[in-house]
Amino acid sequence: MDFNEDFAITLEISACQYFPAFMKQARQAVENQELMPGRFIRVRCMKEQEDDGDLLAMTAAMQILGASWCETLDTKGTDGSNIHLGGPETITGYFGGVGQPNDHPIKWVDEFLYYYTNYGVKQVLNINPGTIFLGYLMHKLGIDIEFKISVYMGNDNPYAVFWTLMAARLFSRKDGSTSLIGFNFSNSVNNTTIELSADIRKSLGLEDFVRFEHHILETWKSIVIQPYDRRDELLEIAPKVRNISAKHEGAEIHVDKKREHPTDILDYFLPKSDINEKGWMPYLEQNYLDKHEAINNTAKALTENALSFIAAPKLHHR
Repeated sequence: MDFNEDFAITLEISACQYFPAFMKQARQAVENQELMPGRFIRVRCMKEQEDDGDLLAMTAAMQILGASWCETLDTKGTDGSNIHLGGPETITGYFGGVGQPNDHPIKWVDEFLYYYTNYGVKQVLNINPGTIFLGYLMHKLGIDIEFKISVYMGNDNPYAVFWTLMAARLFSRKDGSTSLIGFNFSNSVNNTTIELSADIRKSLGLEDFVRFEHHILETWKSIVIQPYDRRDELLEIAPKVRNISAKHEGAEIHVDKKREHPTDILDYFLPKSDINEKGWMPYLEQNYLDKHEAINNTAKALTENALSFIAAPKLHHR
């Protein structure tokens, strides 16, 4: 069976919140001869994980695996900076995005520089046009920032993709590199939109620099109507589009729907103290291991279709 490595799919897991859960995943992978992901997304409060040591531990772990990873800075519109919004009671106010109001983009830059200089964090989530522009500008000025555009930006058509990539090219360095390293589509995109976006990306010379990221599975609660399973679509587009990752935010449908506490995107935003007080940590660890299982199922499906993938590079290789 011949595999085309030029079209290898990156196996991506989200969100890897707690180091003990990561260690359970690693031990299980060793014991059962399973794959570890090639990319990890983290959405945990930066200050909280700095205080309990998880930030440094996870940074070291990612370097050991040779995996790419993305952190989520605390500076964003859900931190109380938008005084007119207050959670679910004002949900329609968030339709324009999470936001980075007023001087928040500069605070976002300051926070990035703190973790960049103190912990070597290079790649962060980006949710706002203003901070996207500043990310481009910092990279152009010589700061080695990398960012991933969040699914919350709502990029769901080729026209939105075009202007974003056009700006990335405009502010790229002489070597063609850009700070835009990951581009997460909205969950609503179909394969046609992804293929058209790939044509735009290639025409702008960004195919090797900007990874397209697409949710294959989503959390059971709070973000999409279930069932949501795009694995078959992935198998269809994998031989056609280069540099794409398969993001696993949820577990297999038949697993998640039977859990006492299924995957829930809102769990990402709970303080660790609240989780421990509720006694939910075992649930969240199981949710994470369920996502790990789903990633290995995707790898199996890709292999059965003669399609290649990228797992943790320093652990898995031909």
